[in-house]
Amino acid sequence: MEGMGKKTATVLFIGDVVGKPGLQITVHLLKGLVSKHSVDFVICNGENTHNGKGTSREALHQLKEAGVDVITGGNHTWNNFNFFDTLKSDPSVIRPLNYPKGVYGKGYGIFSMGKGLGDLAVVNLQGRTFMSTIDCPFRTADWVVKQLKDKVSCIVVDMHAEATAEKIALGWYLDGRVSAVIGTHTHVQTADERILPKGTGYCSDVGMTGPYESVIGMDIKSATDRFLYQTPHKYLCAEEKDVHFSAVILQIDTETGKTTGIKRIFYPEFNRGEAVTSDK
Repeated sequence: MEGMGKKTATVLFIGDVVGKPGLQITVHLLKGLVSKHSVDFVICNGENTHNGKGTSREALHQLKEAGVDVITGGNHTWNNFNFFDTLKSDPSVIRPLNYPKGVYGKGYGIFSMGKGLGDLAVVNLQGRTFMSTIDCPFRTADWVVKQLKDKVSCIVVDMHAEATAEKIALGWYLDGRVSAVIGTHTHVQTADERILPKGTGYCSDVGMTGPYESVIGMDIKSATDRFLYQTPHKYLCAEEKDVHFSAVILQIDTETGKTTGIKRIFYPEFNRGEAVTSDK
């Protein structure tokens, strides 16, 4: 650990940023959120920033300029071929660690938080239920935690998975061994944020940052036609309508690595209209 300064790190984890609308609201809000919440480190899942699938150098530049420190990925990380060289060379970009040996890119990294806070490790894993049958995320987590245990106290895991049960299982499996397990991929923010008994912060899905007049970021007609006709349809990122920002703020004790506070952010809130009551 460097120095004897602040003992609690504030980490902002931004949910799956989708296309231009997601990038624009992130760039617009991030500096203000960092200032308001005294954020020390920013993690962002960016696998959908390039037209809704994949990442681009331009998107990466915008996120970094806005204040993002690490960009995590998922099953769409490799959708934009023009990003491959950046994936291989940029230490701030990571992809799921449990892809087979030989896949390029890094699955975790150790990053300085500055301000006397020491280092933070960010690990990216991907689930297998209803997804590609890649290497086991649980055994991969065992391996990487063993690699990191003598190097850092603070470890945040992005668990990119389809099945809620698989995410929750990993949270319990890693409770007390990592600072937080935050779910991504399903694009719908869950209200189950909590601190598990041994000090690991958890949320099944941090949610989507992007256009909500859509089907999880996809053009409504194109997505609906897939279900109606059960045939392939071109993936079209939705337009900039009803855009929201989703994130989780973690308070992490830098000495123990335990999460001491967790809070969801969803901005702006949905317009739900006036409550209907049965009062007479």
